[in-house]
Amino acid sequence: MRKIEKQSVMRSEMNWYKYIIICAFITLAMMGCQQREDSLPLEGPGITDLVNPFIGTGGHGHTFPGAALPFSMVQLSPDTYTRGWDWCSGYHYTDSSVMGFSHTHLSGTGRGDLLDILVMPTVGKVKWEPGSREDPDKGYRSRFSHKEEHAYPGYYEVFLQDYNIRASFTVTPRSGFHRYQFPASDSSHILFDLTHGRPGDKEIEAYLSIKNDSLITGLRRSDGWAKDQHVYFAARFSRPFQHHSLLVDGLLEEKSPEGRGNQVKGVFNFQTKKDDVIYIKVGISPVSEEGALNNLDMENPGWDFEKVKADARRIWERELEKVRVITDNLQRKKVFYTAAYHSYLAPYLYMDIDGKFRGADQKIHLADGFTRYTVFSLWDTFRATHPLFTITQQDRVAEMIGSMMSHFDESGLLPEWSLMGTETFTMIGYHAVPVIADAFFKGIRGFDVEKAYEAMKNSAMQDHFGLDHLKSYNYIPSELENKAVSKTLEYVYDDWCIAQMASALGKEKDYQYFMNRAGAYKNVFDRSTNFMRGKKADGSWVTPFDPRYSSHSGYDFVEANAWQYTWFVPHDVPGLVELMGGEKQFINKLDSLFEINSAIAGEDASMDITGLIGQYAHGNEPSHHVAYLYNYVGQPWKTQEKVRKILTGLYDNTPDGLSGNEDCGQMSSWYILSSMGFYPVNPMGGVYVLGAPVFEKITIQLNDGKTFTIEAGNLSDENKYVRSVTLNNQLLDRTWISHKEIMAGGQLTFEMTSRPNRNWGSHPKSYPPSKPEN
Repeated sequence: MRKIEKQSVMRSEMNWYKYIIICAFITLAMMGCQQREDSLPLEGPGITDLVNPFIGTGGHGHTFPGAALPFSMVQLSPDTYTRGWDWCSGYHYTDSSVMGFSHTHLSGTGRGDLLDILVMPTVGKVKWEPGSREDPDKGYRSRFSHKEEHAYPGYYEVFLQDYNIRASFTVTPRSGFHRYQFPASDSSHILFDLTHGRPGDKEIEAYLSIKNDSLITGLRRSDGWAKDQHVYFAARFSRPFQHHSLLVDGLLEEKSPEGRGNQVKGVFNFQTKKDDVIYIKVGISPVSEEGALNNLDMENPGWDFEKVKADARRIWERELEKVRVITDNLQRKKVFYTAAYHSYLAPYLYMDIDGKFRGADQKIHLADGFTRYTVFSLWDTFRATHPLFTITQQDRVAEMIGSMMSHFDESGLLPEWSLMGTETFTMIGYHAVPVIADAFFKGIRGFDVEKAYEAMKNSAMQDHFGLDHLKSYNYIPSELENKAVSKTLEYVYDDWCIAQMASALGKEKDYQYFMNRAGAYKNVFDRSTNFMRGKKADGSWVTPFDPRYSSHSGYDFVEANAWQYTWFVPHDVPGLVELMGGEKQFINKLDSLFEINSAIAGEDASMDITGLIGQYAHGNEPSHHVAYLYNYVGQPWKTQEKVRKILTGLYDNTPDGLSGNEDCGQMSSWYILSSMGFYPVNPMGGVYVLGAPVFEKITIQLNDGKTFTIEAGNLSDENKYVRSVTLNNQLLDRTWISHKEIMAGGQLTFEMTSRPNRNWGSHPKSYPPSKPEN
């Protein structure tokens, strides 16, 4: 419980080889830019020491604590359990035993998958099953203590109590590096379990091939949330194993050179002296075992674990030092840098070192001039994570859009929620659209603009998931489609983004068409209740109606209720104000949102409605922009008050430090931007609405060598209100800044006070604009 109650790379392969020659293989493989090697500390304190990967591993955060690099293919992390909603990442801080260490993990999602290629060191009698959390002795599990568990970016370590083994891990972009320190034993083992995964992740095919006494390769192919997922692997041991056994579809095969079936496991046996160390390097690939082996040998050709760990730290230092925070509040600083760490885990690299990848059509393609990424949780990340990337990850934004366009080429659609190269059609909307349009209006290129526009338009003109009804009725009738109101609101926002891009490209007919659709939110607004509400095809409202009601199984709203979704009109806040009867009524309604009883109606209400302040639910994305809406009606001091309450009450430096699912960076990106003092209420178009910073000083290192600094004078816990704002020493009489102003470099200064300044930002001329800033 916290103060507020919570509910319980490359541009091309040529560049890659160039980087290997220049900078010792891995360091620049994930960077997209070059920096001097001696500009980063190898030893001593650094920004990485401020990151706590255990934040979000408790509660409903669904994060993992293991080793990963920014946007990398491998996430080598412990798995403590594979069933249940709070184990979507395979790990939960409340557990006290571990099943093993697998190479792929999702960060903070509301649904689980991956956990591919589990490795577990053991001593004594061979056990082929993991056992249970309740009785670890029945399987190969081991107990552990959090006191003997350590993690920082690119590294994880734990002591396995049942086997007296210290296990340590680091990574390169496409491989995991294992270090196991064994006790003296003539029966030390290392298990590879290819059956391990989530319950809904059905194995289609698996094999394990013994190439020699220190090299194995194989495949885990499965069908779950990610459809027909291929994970090839190659593993090298630092010393020969003496003998091995395979378990194939329940049958034990001693000394067999290969095992093929639906369920395949292998045990590799050693004699060890006290403190003997065995290293294993595991490369993975979505393409082939040859690709996995090449990834491994090119990225990690030696056996220097400490060097690879130091390289991983350098990479994270380079990413995290893009934003420098000055504050006396160490705990808050740790929350900030952990948020940056979480924001830079996804999307994931999804191509081999030679540029090959498996596309959404299951064919093997070659990336030509871009890096292929996957794991786009777009319903979440279009709101804050991708706008953050346009500031701190500009080199990668075009690569991500290139990946989206590649997905379009392979499947005929832009991604909605792509997972390991395939489309899951999870959640609603077509939110690749605002990501692409935002990049366009911010001047980020490196992609075919006309083709991207046609792909955006194509997504909007489908007939699936209620779009046919939207085109027919100009809203989605409740009896014809589940989640009808939420879908209407999300679709019409994306349509507004298409309209703006159509206008910029001179496509007037398209502009008019999509602007008409963009206004369809008005058709599901009930003036008698001042709520968005389900409407039938005949124009009548759905009854009965309770704005607190939520249903996980099916209803007019998804992962929210009418209280939370009524505010999702980020492209036309003035239009929503008008619908509600003017500013006074809008303010009263917004005040009520934060003050009303937090009880959610409905026996099967969505588990995602968490982090409640009144009916505001910070634990889920539909609410994330809402605290900033006071700026549109002349009361920015209320935004400052609410944002400070969320920043300090719903984030902290503990495993339970997130109020809801991390969702591939969105929860953390909200924190990063809000703690800087601004947020993109409309995620497309380059307008950031001002709140108030929580740090004395933040400096953002921009791509071209410029810096943008945010300072907060007279800041304290009591001084949470803005007295005045200056931009480059000029008084700012508006409650927003533009992306262009940030990227030009300069200084934004807030003077803070303990009492609301009811004059600053109160005039309509100060309100944020609704159109993109060109």
